[in-house]
Amino acid sequence: MSEEQSEAVRLLWGPHPKPSRGPKPALSLDRIARAGVEIADAEGLAAVSMQRVAGLLDVTKMALYRYMPGKAELVAVMVETAIGEAPPPNGLRRGWREQLGDWARHLGTVFHRHPWLLDATVGPRVIGPRELAWMEQALATLDGTGLTGAERMDAVVLLAGHVRGIVLQARAAGPAGSPEAQLTATLGELMRAHGEQYPALTAALASAAQSGGQDQALEFGLHRILDGLSLLIAQRSN
Repeated sequence: MSEEQSEAVRLLWGPHPKPSRGPKPALSLDRIARAGVEIADAEGLAAVSMQRVAGLLDVTKMALYRYMPGKAELVAVMVETAIGEAPPPNGLRRGWREQLGDWARHLGTVFHRHPWLLDATVGPRVIGPRELAWMEQALATLDGTGLTGAERMDAVVLLAGHVRGIVLQARAAGPAGSPEAQLTATLGELMRAHGEQYPALTAALASAAQSGGQDQALEFGLHRILDGLSLLIAQRSN
């Protein structure tokens, strides 16, 4: 483990010793993390720097380094703060499908609220206790289904990847509208000029427009993933 990763582990997992003497520290990890989240929410992850965070907290950059070794560690605690607590369990009477579906929707809400998390949660990195609690809860919903541990992990990764992909498209679309609506509008113009070359696409767009089926990509994909898991679980029970 690199020195940078070791520092991230210490900040995320503790312990965080408090001085027994002297004045109360002017800053806390939570306050620093929330300042970074505020900047990232407004301007994106690239806008976050030790200097910007220090300015927002009204301290010098050197003062901030007393609490935070660098930007990599700062982003790690920002992720832990932004992702928040895992959604509460839905109760024992609800099945794995309903619980896992709610878990995926909650994850989508978090990514929509903090789109920069899409950039901050890729590649090798240290994961904090809150983020692991999300994974723990999703895996726990599949207890008793007959799926192996590896299959459960793959199922959770598949669901998270679907949610990430939808939110990524929404972020790219920006405030102008949903990605589905933008794609439909763009393709509609093209089909009016070249529709005879793409009859299947033309028919699909016309059907979607009549049924109001746009903007359902998250739910459609979510249900199809859960359908597939249901079939696999049913096979294991036979």
